[in-house]
Amino acid sequence: MGRVDDVINVAGHRLSTGEMEELVSSHPAVAECAVVGIACPLRGQRPVGFVVLKDGVLTDETTLETELVALIRTNIGAVAYFRNALLVKRLPKTRSGKILRKVLRQIADGETYVVPATIDDPLILDEISQILTTRKVGQSFDIH
Repeated sequence: MGRVDDVINVAGHRLSTGEMEELVSSHPAVAECAVVGIACPLRGQRPVGFVVLKDGVLTDETTLETELVALIRTNIGAVAYFRNALLVKRLPKTRSGKILRKVLRQIADGETYVVPATIDDPLILDEISQILTTRKVGQSFDIH
């Protein structure tokens, strides 16, 4: 895991989003996921998970979010401040299959972003933005 955005700073603690992704993806209902660090005025950054369910799995978002928060809290600790796991239909990816984590972070932080030319389906970004708005997650939606 050599990603630049793999380490986030949560209240002075350096935490690995890659490790959190491994834990979230270990849940039996999760097909794939991405964990990104978004801006937090109190802690600097905090992790948010974007989760795609496996086919045929029927669970509500609240139950899954509670289970994933408990999983992170048990394995990493409360210091991770993992509070949100958002259900998405799909993750934004390039044609080669890489998840666009930087764009996810920029959307959540309310920053302007450039839609990469290599994105597989740009409509996914609108879906992600809508989910963040609905759940009121991210700096631009002032959840604090």
